[in-house]
Amino acid sequence: MKTGIAILTLGYVLSQFYRAFLAVLAPDLTADLGIAAADLSRASGIWFLVFAAMQIPIGWALDRIGPRKTAAILLGVCGAGGAALFAVATARWQIEVAMGLIGAGCAPVLMASYYIFARVYPAAVFATLAGVLIGVGSLGNIAASVPLDWAAAALGWRGAMWALAALTALTALGTWILVRDPEAAEGAVAGSLLDLLRIPAMWAILPMMLVNYAPAAGLRGLWAGPYISEIYDPALVGAVTLAMGLAMIAGNFAYGPMDRIFGTRKWVVFAGNLAGGICCAILWAVPMPGLWTAALLLAAIGAFGSSFPMLVAHGRAFFPPALVGRGVTLMNLFGIGGVGLMQFATGPIHAAAGGGLDGYRALFSVFALALLAGCAIYLFAPDKTD
Repeated sequence: MKTGIAILTLGYVLSQFYRAFLAVLAPDLTADLGIAAADLSRASGIWFLVFAAMQIPIGWALDRIGPRKTAAILLGVCGAGGAALFAVATARWQIEVAMGLIGAGCAPVLMASYYIFARVYPAAVFATLAGVLIGVGSLGNIAASVPLDWAAAALGWRGAMWALAALTALTALGTWILVRDPEAAEGAVAGSLLDLLRIPAMWAILPMMLVNYAPAAGLRGLWAGPYISEIYDPALVGAVTLAMGLAMIAGNFAYGPMDRIFGTRKWVVFAGNLAGGICCAILWAVPMPGLWTAALLLAAIGAFGSSFPMLVAHGRAFFPPALVGRGVTLMNLFGIGGVGLMQFATGPIHAAAGGGLDGYRALFSVFALALLAGCAIYLFAPDKTD
């Protein structure tokens, strides 16, 4: 089981990479293909929305056919295939199709791991294991910063994408060979998503799930690059996105054990997202605070926006055993779907505000309001720890 989790973790490293790499390749894609940042926002949104939409069939597949086949097939066919298409793309629509395929390929990897955690390990350590996996997997965020800069300089952005396509295919093969499915739960085919939506607590948790990751992922995955490049210095994009990626790793490790330390999941999530919303509000009020202050605030948004595994653990505490697969994927649908919707919205919002500094200020205001609204609804969620 440990080797299977290890190869799924590598798959999640790739998933984190693919959701963040456009921020670094944006200048190359603009220069070579004439694709602007607003167009890349749409491509990034497609990645997240396809990823989110796939959660419904993936939840069924995890409960019915198991994590091994689900993760290996999608990662190999869609993930590696999408990366290869990206490598040969010559038009915006090809980039968008490639991002959609990559999103579908990455969609099952984290949930396959969470399914195994929920079925094999004690419930009390779920948040810690989930946080550690995301923390380690967030090395993909690091790879999609300065290291990608180096790779693109050495191989060209197309050569770097071919190398990633090969690595993705090998990871899928390793998943097929090494992952072992847990024994089926009694009554595993019983129930549906409707049964999950009948749980009252979910109506307060899911809105928070919708917005908690969107600012951090949206900024790290795309907007931090153009923001630093236009407002400060293009040469510092890799360094600032690296700092934000490191902060997100630290945040995932920090959130993991906090439910056991403080005896609550709800208030850990609430405090972290409130702090993230305040950081976004500061950048809205002072959109050009100086390079170091801007970098620190972006890093803080990344760290505070890493409550995803704690929120999944909060929701998972209410799921019946037979619906664990569909439960965690339902939450992932909201978490990743929120990012996709936000990425689709931010391009037009940035343009409508006139671009430049005013455009970024508008983005920070939307991120702040989303987090604060999510926190307000989340106040009504019942607290529950295992």
